[in-house]
Amino acid sequence: MAKKPVVLRDVWEARKRISPVVKKSPLIYSPALSEFAGTSIHLKLENLNVSGSFKIRGATNKILSLTADERKHGVTTFSTGNFGMSVAYIAKKLGIKATICISNRVPKAKVETLQRSGAQIEVYGESQDDAEQRSYQLEKEQGLTVIHPFDDPYIIAGQGTIGLELLEDLPEIDTVIGGLSGGGLHSGLGVALKSTDPEIQVLGISTARGATMYESIQAGKPVIVKEQDTLADSLLGGIGIHNNYTFNMVQQYVDEIVLLNEDAIAEGMAFMLDKHRMVIEGAAASGIGAVLNNKIRLGSHNVIVISGCSVDTSVILDIAEQFKSKIQK
Repeated sequence: MAKKPVVLRDVWEARKRISPVVKKSPLIYSPALSEFAGTSIHLKLENLNVSGSFKIRGATNKILSLTADERKHGVTTFSTGNFGMSVAYIAKKLGIKATICISNRVPKAKVETLQRSGAQIEVYGESQDDAEQRSYQLEKEQGLTVIHPFDDPYIIAGQGTIGLELLEDLPEIDTVIGGLSGGGLHSGLGVALKSTDPEIQVLGISTARGATMYESIQAGKPVIVKEQDTLADSLLGGIGIHNNYTFNMVQQYVDEIVLLNEDAIAEGMAFMLDKHRMVIEGAAASGIGAVLNNKIRLGSHNVIVISGCSVDTSVILDIAEQFKSKIQK
C-alpha cells in the first residue's frame, strides 16, 4: 500500500501538538555574513532549543502521537547523537522509558550528554546502520516502539515547523540552507516552504566524507555509503535501503546538494564563534562554510538553519586556534 504523503496540514498539526513543549527559536540577521556575501543572510538558531538541536521538534511530535500502550512499553531510537538527546529529553518529560542506540563513532561530548539524560544507552557497532539494527532488535525483544530519526511522517512534519516560523518572521524568504543527512529537515522544510511558494530554493549541504543522501540521489535509489570521521558527524548515517519518505521528498524538494570539505566546515564553526559568539557543531556550520567558500548560489533573502550545538570542547578550541590569525584580520 502506498505511503500517505506528508502535506502542509500535517506540519500545522505538528505545530499545534508540540507548541506546549517546543518554543519558537530566534531568527537573527548576520551583518558579517551578509556583508561578505553581498546579500541578506539570517540565521535560524535551532542550537538554542532545549535539547541543543532542531530534532526536538520531530521527536516531540512523534512521541506525543503515540498511544497510551506504546508509551507504557517505552521507546527506542538510533542516533548520531542529537536525535537521541531529543528523544531522551521528551521521554523523560513524559515519564516514558527510552533506550538510545548509538555507534562507537558518536563523539564523546554527545555520549556524555546522553549518559546524563536519564535514558538507557546502548553502544553498538561502527555506524548508525548498526545502531539501527540494534534498535529493531529491542523492538522485537522488549516491545519498544522504534522512533525513526528521519524517515517518519511525524518526524518530517515536526521538522517542518521550522518552515512555518521562517514564513512568519521573514515572509520574503527565497532561499533556505541547511545540513543534509537523512533528509528529515529538508523534507519538512520542503513541505512547509514550497507548498507556500514553489520558487523558494531549498539547498542541502553534506559532508564530503560519507554523503549517503547525495550518493543515493546520484544513483537514483538509496545506497549504502561507508561512514568516515568528519567534523559534521551529525550528517553521517545511512538513509535506509527501504526508505519510505525522505529519499523521494529530497528528490522532490531539494534544489541542490553541495558537498563540503573539512576546512570549510571548520571555517563555518570559527566564523560563528568569532562573529556571533556561539559554539555550534560542524553540521550546523555547514551552511556558513558553504557561503564563505562560495559553494552556493544565494538569493536576496537567505536563511541558514543553525541546526545544533553539540561539539567537544577540545574540537572547538582546536578550531579557534587554527583560525586565530584569520579571525584577527
